[in-house]
Amino acid sequence: MRIAFFAPAPLDLLTGGYVYNRRMIDEWRAAGHDATIAGLTGTHPLADDAARESARAAWAAMPDDAVPVIDNLALPSFAPLAADLTTRRAVLLDHHPTGLEPGLNAEIASALIAIETQLLPRFRCVVTTSDTIAATVANDFGVARDRLHTIVPGTDDAPRSQGSGGKIVHVLSIGSLIPRKGHDILLRAMARLFDLDWRLTIAGTERLDPAYAAQIKALAGELGIAGKVTFLGETSGAPLAALWDSADIFALATRYEGFGMVIAEALKRGLPVVVGNGGAAGALIRPDYGAVCPVDDVEQTSRALRRIIFDTRLRQDMSDAAWSAGRDVPGWKTQADAFAALLA
Repeated sequence: MRIAFFAPAPLDLLTGGYVYNRRMIDEWRAAGHDATIAGLTGTHPLADDAARESARAAWAAMPDDAVPVIDNLALPSFAPLAADLTTRRAVLLDHHPTGLEPGLNAEIASALIAIETQLLPRFRCVVTTSDTIAATVANDFGVARDRLHTIVPGTDDAPRSQGSGGKIVHVLSIGSLIPRKGHDILLRAMARLFDLDWRLTIAGTERLDPAYAAQIKALAGELGIAGKVTFLGETSGAPLAALWDSADIFALATRYEGFGMVIAEALKRGLPVVVGNGGAAGALIRPDYGAVCPVDDVEQTSRALRRIIFDTRLRQDMSDAAWSAGRDVPGWKTQADAFAALLA
C-alpha cells in the first residue's frame, strides 16, 4: 500500500504528535508499505498563504494510488482543497482539535474551530489518539461515530527506572515549554515543598515558544527554587534514557493532552505519576500508581507530590503498581498495523 502523509515542518520535533507520526511511518515502511511524509512549510495551524501553497504543491505531487493521511495541525492549510479531501477519500489523524488548545487567542481559536467543523466531515474517517478526543470530535465537530477510530500511541519496551538511589527525590517532567504543558503550575507546586528533599528536571523543546520558555525559567528564580530545577531542552537518546533511569516520580501538570505519550512511557518505566486532568491526560492513571489533579490547581498538585515524595514506602508501592500497569501498554508495531488496516 502507498501512503502519503502530510504534516507541518519541521518534522524532527520531539513532541508527542510528531513522534507518533514518525513512528507510524517507520513501522509502515518496516511492514513493506510505501510511506512518505511531506513537511509543509508556512504557518500552522492557522494557515497563511505559504502554508496553503505548500499543501497545494504537496497534494499535487502525491501519486494517484496513494492514500492521503493528514495530521490535523496541517488541516487548515487544506481548506482550499476541501472537495479533494472527499474525492481522494483522505484520512485525518486528529491528535486533538487545534481550536481547543489552551491559551489561544479567542479569535484564533474561533477561526480554527470553524475550519475544523467545516472540513472534518469530509474525511473518509478520522483517527484519534484517545477515546476522550474521539468523543470531543463526535460531540463538538459533527463527525459520525462510525467514522471515528481510536489508535492510541504505542510505547517501546523499556527497563524499569532504578531511581535516584539517594535522599533527594528526583522528579522528572518531559514536555515542550509551552503554556499547555503547565510547567508554571508544576514549579509553583514544587515551590511549596520547601521542607522536603527533591530536585526537578524539565526536559522539552524551547523552539515552539521561546518567549514562554524564558518566562518559565525566570519563574523558577522568582520562586526561589532555581537551584533545585534543571531545564534540559530537547533531550533524546542516551541522555534521555539516563534521565528516565534516575527518576523517582514523573509529573506533568498539563492543561490538555490528546493522549499523553510520555505518561504511558512513565508507566512503562514503573514511575508513580502526577498529572493534570486536561483532555485525556488522566485516562491511564489509577490511584494505586498516580494522582490526577484539576487543571491549574497548584494546591492539589503540590499535595499529591508531597505525599509521594514524603512516603518512601508508598512511593515503592506505587512504582510496583505502575510497572505492572505498564505491561499492558501496546507497542508501536501493533498500533501501526491497526492504523494501516484502516487505510487499506
